[in-house]
Amino acid sequence: MFEKFRQRSLEPENLDKGTYTPEEYEGCLVELRRINEWLGDANALRDSLLKEIEDVGLRSFSVLDVGAGSGELLRVIATWARESNREASLVGLELNARSAQSILDESRNYPEIAAVRGDGFRLPFLDGTFDYAIQSLTLHHFDNAGAANIVREMARVASRGIFVIDLERSKVAYFLYTTVARLFLHNRLIREDGALSILKSWTPHELEAIGRSAGLTNLKIEKHFAARLILRGSAIQAV
Repeated sequence: MFEKFRQRSLEPENLDKGTYTPEEYEGCLVELRRINEWLGDANALRDSLLKEIEDVGLRSFSVLDVGAGSGELLRVIATWARESNREASLVGLELNARSAQSILDESRNYPEIAAVRGDGFRLPFLDGTFDYAIQSLTLHHFDNAGAANIVREMARVASRGIFVIDLERSKVAYFLYTTVARLFLHNRLIREDGALSILKSWTPHELEAIGRSAGLTNLKIEKHFAARLILRGSAIQAV
């Protein structure tokens, strides 16, 4: 069994193959929100991007979320900005039309949030358009070369830096997900893809290598609860 953890799986998930019904996809988004609440993607964001904004004293800022899903983390950012009297300009990018529309539908009370359909490999923005670019639980869907290309594109459009939150390939996380967590998960995509996502995810060394391949400077990898890794870095500035 432990052999499967030695290197990343590249087996496509249902979400990658499109082997799901519209109803399953909608249920997946709902259950993902619950999982993120339990397992702390919002907390990882607060301890990384939002802490950085606070530390450097920005009163206004812009963020691009690449692969934003339904825009949950954008709403976390928007709420925090309002509570701390900051002005935020937030954009969620999704290749999937349903998800792009979901960002707008779920963010009706957040006029500071916009949605754009686009490809993470070719972001439709000029260099340095945003202060920051983020991504959460998306990078593991790509092979190493694809992941490095996406990280490079994120850094290109983010003048201050990027934050990527993803899974750590952990035997403990896999065991808990395939035993205890399955008792509470009902959506087929979440049950099947979630376990595979852990096998497709990263060790800290592997994620650092992605950042180096993307040409990042100020590169840092941090561990975060639960079984999360946070990559942060920025593009090398042209002289």
